[in-house]
Order: sequence, then structure tokens, then C-alpha cells
Amino acid sequence: MSRAAWQARIVCGDEVGAGFLVAGRRVLTCAHVVRWSDLATVTVSFPHARELGELSASVVAHGGWAGEVTDPGDVAVLELDRDVPLTPAGFAPPDTAYTEPYPKLIAYGFPEGYDEGTLAEYQAVSGQLIADEWLELVAWNGYGQPLVAGFSGSAATLPDGRVVGMVSAASGTPEVRKGRMLPLDVMARYWPELGELVPTPGHGNDARRRLYALLRRAAADPVCDPDRLYVDAVGPFGPALPPGGFTSLWAAAAYVQWEVPDPDAVSRFADRLRELLDGAAARPPQSPPPPAASAWSPVVVEIDHSGAGPDQVTVEVSAYRDGLRRPVGACRLPRTGVRAYVQNRIDEAVAHLSPDADELVTFVLSREWLNEAVAHWECSAEDSTPLGCAYPLVVTDRARHRSGRLRHQLGKKWQKLDSGGGAEVHRVECGTRERPPSLRKRLWDGDAGLAAFAAPPAQARQHFEVGLTVPVPVLLWPRTGCPGTAHGDTDCQGGPHGDPTCPGSAFLDQLAASLVGVPPAELPRHVLSLRLTADAADEPDAHWARDLQLLWDDPRCFAETTASLHSPVG
Repeated sequence: MSRAAWQARIVCGDEVGAGFLVAGRRVLTCAHVVRWSDLATVTVSFPHARELGELSASVVAHGGWAGEVTDPGDVAVLELDRDVPLTPAGFAPPDTAYTEPYPKLIAYGFPEGYDEGTLAEYQAVSGQLIADEWLELVAWNGYGQPLVAGFSGSAATLPDGRVVGMVSAASGTPEVRKGRMLPLDVMARYWPELGELVPTPGHGNDARRRLYALLRRAAADPVCDPDRLYVDAVGPFGPALPPGGFTSLWAAAAYVQWEVPDPDAVSRFADRLRELLDGAAARPPQSPPPPAASAWSPVVVEIDHSGAGPDQVTVEVSAYRDGLRRPVGACRLPRTGVRAYVQNRIDEAVAHLSPDADELVTFVLSREWLNEAVAHWECSAEDSTPLGCAYPLVVTDRARHRSGRLRHQLGKKWQKLDSGGGAEVHRVECGTRERPPSLRKRLWDGDAGLAAFAAPPAQARQHFEVGLTVPVPVLLWPRTGCPGTAHGDTDCQGGPHGDPTCPGSAFLDQLAASLVGVPPAELPRHVLSLRLTADAADEPDAHWARDLQLLWDDPRCFAETTASLHSPVG
């Protein structure tokens, strides 16, 4: 059997491309090769092992590619329906591709008319990345096979067969023989597990393997703060923490592996991580044992500005299973098309969950969308059931969801909340005279786990932003507010218990009574029950919980975070 039996041909609808086996069931390719995987079957075959036939595959990881040629993150990981008895590809250090004299790079692709495959010979122009993403390729000589459709996803290999990157774009014609490839260290940004397979200049193989074994062990451990681990690893004189910090241990580890020149940094990161994990394992269990937040299996709908215009947004739908994020679909579209797109993808995302999973539909929204009536969106064109009456459904703020500080602080807060019963409701009255800094102090001093607002965000904007920027895991509010316009003057008098004539204060009274004894971890299920009750009432629109919005934020449910949605424009 050929030593390059790991070379793969991939078909998805009308798209044909290449890929390469990196583990018993995992194949790497370009995201654009499998762009129609939500509509068409993905099949993988191995030209050097034809006896295996065609294998079905599913997309299990996605780099966030948004659909345009120049969008970053054009990486997808496929999982075959069974293991194959083939030796996976081997890798060379990434800089081998662009160390002078630039070596010949060979790509095995499947252009039209070459179902069995054909070879193209290229080389890097320079070690300079294009837009911090691609290496430019030019033909090794003036003749031979150009890089055309069918080469996307092919491994760029050295003459000895080791992989140094992946062909992602081609502009090959008989006159112009150019292309682009993603080097391995860039690919690892989008699929951090690749870092375990790739030799890293200056870092030993044993240290690298030990690091990734510890990362798998730490998949859902909230005691491991990635920012602090990074600082411990690089020391006081190492590279500064990147702006915004790290959203996951995997991201921090990859940054240490690829961006920190100190050869001992990987070992220090691994040593500190092991200390934290061993210390957590040695602690006696709490009694009674806290409810497992990871029991929730999120289906995540992330919506953000695309950067292509005020009406254009990027939507990404994914499902979490076994602590790993499984992308279902990503698209850039007008705001008016979001609801229909989400309706089509949520049902598909739920199918990715394990059979006994407790699904949790989570909308990760930019701040101006937080009051959107997503719980009232219908399940589909054929099913008029509101989403909020079909699933436990919550929202969260996108900036908060990606804040390293708040993820760390919220993790600690949940450890406290899990050991108790219901959480005290910290009320923010309609027309409150409390200054926002005073509210911030009250929520901190009271170690608040739950804050409830009598009015929607637009009517209490400064107070609401305080709630979003302190580690309060749960915020609740009515989507529609008090009809009064002179809050704090004549219509509503915000006092310790509000104005009994104000609908906002009445909402808080009803909410507080409803939440007595309900553990915060169970609030998504409890709010589902409230929404069902309101929907079944004789006058649904008059029920106090009809427009109840729940922001529920437990970082432990999202043990693995990937790169954020990428804007399709620079």
C-alpha cells in the first residue's frame, strides 16, 4: 500500500476537493469544500486504498469561514463513519515550507477529469503571510499542472512526504500559476488539536504530548484560568497577555506553543496545569454534591454584525457534545433572513446531541439584540410552537460570553451557587433613583447570583450595562416595559419595593415569588415551564411571564470555545 495512502478525495454535492487523514477517523480539508454539508452528503475516498470504497463523513469542527474567498478560517475537520486501517499523514515543522532555499511542495488534487488524482509542484514565495493567514505559492517551474478547482484541501508536502500546510485557494491557469496555502501553525488556530501532531521548533515532542494530554483532562475544569496559566508560563519578562486574553485553555496553550520563543514555556504551562488539576482532584467532594452544569448540552446560535453593511449579520449555529463544539452552519445574510435560517438549523443541531442530553438553546447576541423576542420565534414554517415553549432557551451577551475576566469570575460564582438552594433576587426597580455605580457596589457586596429588572434594557440602559459587566450569572427582565414615560417622576416611583401600581414592580413581585427555592442551575427549565403556562393562559398577552427574558451564563457549559465569528470583510 502506498506510503501516501492518507491522501483523500472529498465530494460534497457538486464540490470536489482533497483532504488528508490525520487520525483513525479524522480528515482535514477546506471549509469551502464542504460548504453544502448541511444539504448534501459528504463522502471520502482514498485513491491509494480503493478497497475501502466511499466512506460517509460529518463536519465536526469548523474554522469559522464565512463564505468569501478572502475570509479567514477556511478549515474543516471531518469525522469518518468508521476507522480506516491507514497510517495518518506525518508533519514537518511549519517553518520548513519557507526556509531558504525554499523547498519543492507537492499537492495531490482532483481537478475535473482526474478522479484518480494528479500532482502539482509549487513553492512558497516568502515566509511573509498574506493578511496573517496564507502563504503565497508559485509554480516550481513554468509547466506542469496548475492549481485549479479540485486541489482545495490537498496537503502541501515536502518531497519526503511530510505535510507543511494545506492548499486553500488557487488562481491557476496556463498563463498564471499561483495559489495559496494555510501553514500548519495558522491551521492550528482553528483546530487546536492539530498542535499535538506538529513538531514545534524549540519545543520537545514529549513536552508537547504531555501538554495536550493535560488539556484533554482539563476539558471542563473551571479552576484552570487560561490567562493566569499563560502568565505563569511566560514569566514576568515574556510576551504580554494578548488584548482580551484567552477564551480557553486550548487557545492559551496554542499561543504558547506557536508564538512564545522560550523553549521552556510549554513545559511550564503543562507543569502549572498539572498542579491545578491534581489539587482539584485532591479536594474532598462537597456535600451535597452540586448539580452538574455540564449536564446541559447547549445548542448555540451566535449572531453578530458581519462588517459588510448595517443590514448584514453573520449567524453561526453549533451543538456541544462531550464538551466539544460541533458546527452545524454558518452564513452571512440580511437581518430579515436570520429567523428562517435559525429555524432550519436548530432542529439539525439538536440531532447532533447525545440521545440522553438535556438540550439548552443559547442565543449569543450582540447587545442591541438582547431584547429580541427569540423565545417567540416559531420552531419552523411547519411548526408554530414558540422556541421558548419547545426548549429551555436563554440568551447571553456576546461580549460577556467572550470575556476572559467574566468567564473566570462567573465560574467561581457558580461554584458558590451550586452549594446552595435558590438565589436571592436583587431587584432593579422601574425608574430607580439608584446610581449605576451604587448598583454595581450592591451587586458585588451582595455576592449577587441573580438580578431582576423591572424594565427592558432600553429603559434602564446604564443599570442594565452594570448587570452585564459584573459576574452575576442570571439576569431577568420583561421584554416590554411600563407604559409610563416619566420614570422616577410621576408615573413610577422606584423605592425599596417599587410602586405597586407599576407593571414593572408587579412583574418583580410575581417573579420573586416564582423563583423561591429554584436552584440557579435549573432556571432554564423553570422558565420553560413559566413560558408554557403563559402560552396556555386564557389571555396569554396578559400573563406576567409572557415576555420574560432570561440571560443565563454558565461558562462551564461551554468547556471548549473556538475562534470567534470572523467578519467577512477585513
